[in-house]
Amino acid sequence: MRNDEMPVIAASGAAVTRSSGTDAPPRPILVVLHQQHSNPGHIGQTLVRHGHVLDVRRPRFGDSLPLTLAEHDGLVIFGGPMSANDPDDYIRRETNFIGVALKEEKPFLGVCLGAQMLARLLGTMVFEDPDGSVEIGYHNVRARPEAAGLFGGGLPVWPSRFYQWHKEGFELPPGATLIAENDSAFPNQAFSVGRTAIGIQFHPEITYAMVSRWSGHNPSRLTASGAQAREAQLADHLAHGPAVRRWLDVFLRRWVAEGRIGAL
Repeated sequence: MRNDEMPVIAASGAAVTRSSGTDAPPRPILVVLHQQHSNPGHIGQTLVRHGHVLDVRRPRFGDSLPLTLAEHDGLVIFGGPMSANDPDDYIRRETNFIGVALKEEKPFLGVCLGAQMLARLLGTMVFEDPDGSVEIGYHNVRARPEAAGLFGGGLPVWPSRFYQWHKEGFELPPGATLIAENDSAFPNQAFSVGRTAIGIQFHPEITYAMVSRWSGHNPSRLTASGAQAREAQLADHLAHGPAVRRWLDVFLRRWVAEGRIGAL
């Protein structure tokens, strides 16, 4: 198995494999991806280590979404080259489906595009920088004091830099709590809604193979203001990736646990 692969459930619901569980086995995590061959990287690997099956759906390519998340422990919607502002039916369906997670108080994590969908659902803008700036590569992201209180506190040290790959950002939705920021053209970097709905602009799921593939297949994107050179991205991943993965392990464990506590 390659470093960026992990056991999954197909859209049909047939389990391929899963990690060993506990006396109260974790339920699957519903994962929404936007490209035919994309994968959930370190987020998926971490959730599998925690005992979850990944129920992977690609609505863009015809997969359905369930009516409820009652049989899942959470929902993660990942990024993609499209925009949350696009009129496509699958964008509308995915955005509306986030409302199921909010209504049922199930853990929701939106990564990049997924965070922008959450912002759109809550009535705020997703926008490009008017000067054409982007965030690509490892960039500084500061945790606000509100981040220390997530899931009752006790999260590990916030990494100083996270991987980014986007040309759009989001305004802070009404009623949301800003938990991370920076000084870029897209200062809102992470926000929470309720106990377990979180949108993040950055990519903690990124693996070395993904950094290599994204930066190698999109050379024109690296000419924009705010984009790191490919060599710097690869070097920074080796330098900063371990801290991000340590943070991610605890973050995801607390994110799921908070949802289970709320369901009791």
